[in-house]
Amino acid sequence: MTFEINPLAPHHIHQAVQVHLAAFPNFFLSFLGPGFLKEFYNSFTVDSAGIGFVAQDPQTKEVYGVIVGPFNPAGYFKRLLKRRWWAFCMASLTAVLKKPSVISRLFRAVFYRGDAPRTESLSLLSSIAVSPDIQSKGLGRQLVDTFVNEVKKRGGKGVFLTTDAENNDKVNCFYQNRGFVLESSYVTPEGRKMNRYILVF
Repeated sequence: MTFEINPLAPHHIHQAVQVHLAAFPNFFLSFLGPGFLKEFYNSFTVDSAGIGFVAQDPQTKEVYGVIVGPFNPAGYFKRLLKRRWWAFCMASLTAVLKKPSVISRLFRAVFYRGDAPRTESLSLLSSIAVSPDIQSKGLGRQLVDTFVNEVKKRGGKGVFLTTDAENNDKVNCFYQNRGFVLESSYVTPEGRKMNRYILVF
């Protein structure tokens, strides 16, 4: 199956959210609901620092994968919060009412800065999701390579990302095979061990 990679646009958001929910059914952002994810993905279409691409079927235009991240994470999330804080609050209301204990974690998600490494001025790969139906077919590699090339075109110095350190060997190997180097590891307040990878140009 062949795919075409296109810049993320507002009309892709609904399908991108569905791909995310299918790829990460038990993750925190999915728990916050499609409304929260819609705001999250849409932000990368309205901010000049946003980078986003989707992988589509050339004929049907169905979205099978999505990748997003800010070129400059430090300034990006501050602007996002200032511009759309009320929308994120409303979008997460159902999740908070369902499980009030998530409030502290929600605040950390909203104020997230990407857990930047010591290396300065790297762009953040915030999220990549591929439909479970077509995983292991090279689509993730295409999306990551497209994201990295876009950062290079914008004059960036490199890319960083975080992923689970435990029970996640396949994903860790995937990034290592794409040239990413393990920069450090840390543990979240919830006790989740994370690996931080960097790719410096």
